[in-house]
Amino acid sequence: MSLKKTYSADGKKCTVVFNVNANAAAGAEKIFLVGDFNSWDETSIPMKKGPDGSFSVKKQLDTNKEYQFRYLLDGKAWINDWKADKYVRSEFANDDNSCVDTSVPKAAKTAKKPAPKSAAKTTDKKPAAKKTTTKKATTTKKSAKK
Repeated sequence: MSLKKTYSADGKKCTVVFNVNANAAAGAEKIFLVGDFNSWDETSIPMKKGPDGSFSVKKQLDTNKEYQFRYLLDGKAWINDWKADKYVRSEFANDDNSCVDTSVPKAAKTAKKPAPKSAAKTTDKKPAAKKTTTKKATTTKKSAKK
């Protein structure tokens, strides 16, 4: 089982690939993805069965939200995703629900690019500071003469 997430360039949508491996599918003929994103409708999101007996489906969700979900096998057995982001106690059953978090990851801090050499030379010049100091001294001398 796994959740694979990709985010839209504008950060508003998260495409999640939900996967139930063959072992977890336990020979099921049909598996449905059921959760907050489809008002817990038990038949609206069928998963596609792979040749190895695994099931998967891709679902686009709004970002920066948490969605509770479960898998329904052959209309009888409910299972959770073993690799869900977290688990939340169900309000309706004596069980937990899997949870997928679509929060957009914070961008990794990038190192500042070094300033161009020409800009660095201008910034590091000490004579400019001396000229300013010299002018002040001159101004002070003139003030002192008056």
